[in-house]
Formats: sequence, C-alpha cells, structure tokens
Amino acid sequence: MSNTRTGSGTSGGAPPKSASGRRGEKPAIGRQGEKVAPVKASRASKAPKSTLPKARPPKPPSNRAERTAERREAIIEAALDEFIARGFTATRLDDVAKRAGVAKGTIYLHFKDKESMFEELIRTALVPLIGRLHAPPPIGGSVRDAVEAFARTFIQEVASTRRGDIVRLIVAEGPRFPSIADFYYREVVSRGLAGMRALIELAVSRGEIQQKNLARFPQILVAPAIIAVIWQSLFSRHAPLDAIEMFRVHLDLIFGERRTT
Repeated sequence: MSNTRTGSGTSGGAPPKSASGRRGEKPAIGRQGEKVAPVKASRASKAPKSTLPKARPPKPPSNRAERTAERREAIIEAALDEFIARGFTATRLDDVAKRAGVAKGTIYLHFKDKESMFEELIRTALVPLIGRLHAPPPIGGSVRDAVEAFARTFIQEVASTRRGDIVRLIVAEGPRFPSIADFYYREVVSRGLAGMRALIELAVSRGEIQQKNLARFPQILVAPAIIAVIWQSLFSRHAPLDAIEMFRVHLDLIFGERRTT
C-alpha cells in the first residue's frame, strides 16, 4: 500500500489556489511567514479621492447686515409716520408693520414695544444734533457766533422738518407718558442745557455776556428755538415766523447789538 501525498506536489491536477482564492496568484508574505491578501498594483497606485466638499467663497457679511439695517430704518420711518398721523396713544404696531412692509413679529426683533421705538426716534433724530453744543467755538470765533450757528441748524433741521413733530409729540403726550418725557430730558434736554451753560460761562469769562446769572438759566438762551418748534405747528399758517431773525434779535438782547462799521 503506497502512501499518497496531497498538496502542492500533486501532479496532473489544477494549480493550487492562493490565499485570496484566485488561481495563479502568489500570496504575499507578511511578518513571521504570515500570509496576507495580495494588493493589486493598479489600485495601490491611485491616490484616494477626498470626500470633503470644496470650500465655497464666503458671502460678504455686509449683505445681511445691510438688509437688517434697511429693515430697521424702514420700521423707524414708518413709526414716525404713524406717530405723526395718529399720536403716540393711538399708534399700533400692526399699523407700523403694515406701513413698513414687514410682519409684526419682525418689529419685535428690533424693538420690545412701542415706547422703545419712540425712544429710538429721539436717539437717532435729536441726540446727535444736541451733541454739537459740546464742541467749543472755533479758534478766533465768538460764543455768540457758535450759539447763532447752533440755533440756525436747530431751526433748519428740527423746527422746519419732521424732527419738530417728535418734539411736539413729547410736549403734547409727555404728561401722560412720563417715562418718555424722562427719556427725552435725559438724552436731549439735560445735554443741551449742559452745553449751553458751558457756552454762557465761557462768554461771561470773555466779557461777551455781562449778566452772570444767565448761567443759572440756560433755558433763556434757547427759548426762541422751542418757540419756533411750537409756532411752526400751530400758527405758521396764520403768521409765518422768521425764526432765525427772531433768534438774532434775542441774541442782541443777551450779548448786545453788533456794531456795524
């Protein structure tokens, strides 16, 4: 009885299968004789493809910011129209939204209520103007010239425009809404009086104003500006007022008449 060996030396049979299960492929030899699956050269030579999406250029951040600013400005403009037409009490946020062309919910993204919206009107329309009072007179210029220049700006940009309607609304409805009057006093009136008092004290030190007690009552110096705002809304159709000329006469009483040569 002969011993028959099986394995790679068997003659007349099919070639042995490799570890990969394919005929004719020699298995690669790993460490310590371990057989590992063969790697085809054609696949190994190809670089792996990136699965990450290509980076897109970022959109300019200003686009969204500009749209937000434009929407906020439209709301403020619509609110001013409604406040002027209806008064503070009768103005509704629904009407403001409709006039601005936005949803009512959009208003709450910018303002918590009607009062804060009105405060924003004061802050944007009047506060920057009052800030000019704190600038000292130009070198070589008189205090009178500085006061007259401010009065001219106030009359042209407030008394004769819709900004004056904001002041008139505060005068008319401030007693019923003291928080609005308080805000206006804090943001506009107190700053205006402080700036005017500083100018009066400077004029007294220079000898431009003889009445030293005027610094106690800076309201006297700006009184014609307030008169011009009220007159414009109530009586201008009956008796048009030259507010700038009125202010010049008022300054003559305080500073003395200008000498003409």
